[in-house]
Amino acid sequence: MRPGDAPAPILSARGLASRRGEPEGPGPVDFDLHAGQLLHVHGANGSGKTSLLRMLAGLLRPLCGEVVGRDGDIRRDPSAHFARTAYLGHGNGLCGDLTALENLRCALHVAGTPHGDDAIAACLQAWRLGGCLHMPAARLSQGQGRRLVLAAVVLGAKPLWLLDEPDAGLDAASLDQLQQALESHLAAGGAAVVASHRAPRTSAAHTQTLNMDDYADAGYAVSVGAA
Repeated sequence: MRPGDAPAPILSARGLASRRGEPEGPGPVDFDLHAGQLLHVHGANGSGKTSLLRMLAGLLRPLCGEVVGRDGDIRRDPSAHFARTAYLGHGNGLCGDLTALENLRCALHVAGTPHGDDAIAACLQAWRLGGCLHMPAARLSQGQGRRLVLAAVVLGAKPLWLLDEPDAGLDAASLDQLQQALESHLAAGGAAVVASHRAPRTSAAHTQTLNMDDYADAGYAVSVGAA
């Protein structure tokens, strides 16, 4: 039980399980994620990592349990949850006919965090995409496309990041940049749930782990704790 004056978690899961029909969906999950914390979700392909992140984002209705934000169950006010959350799925969701600049301009507008072209261009330069500013997204490499959507997450400055394999296709320099972005986000009081086969290099004091493979090995016993 937390003290009455302690801040509420940014995100909590209470007995969360995926709906029937979801292949390899996760069993009951419980955790509290506070400001400045990262939850690293790992496990084999098909272990339920993506289903879990979609439930946390409000995109998949759970079979049982609830996802709780600062204002209670996220289903009571989905728009408020969406306004505080940046979700990055497996796909980059880019329009191939639009340039990198146009894709970010549209993505940030839809997310409710519009930015001017100068700010977008500066962010793309920081992510080593300055030369791709006016290039159609269809011509970007896999790694460039991933960096482009990560730039949108950073620019959006939402307090909660839900990232599904954000490191897919990234080279060593981009992995370092992703790590720096996560550390800055946590230091600013944000929180993140990251599904990845790679262990994060964030401080152990700020990192929890959730091993989805435990569901298959221990009858849905969940492993959530310090890294």
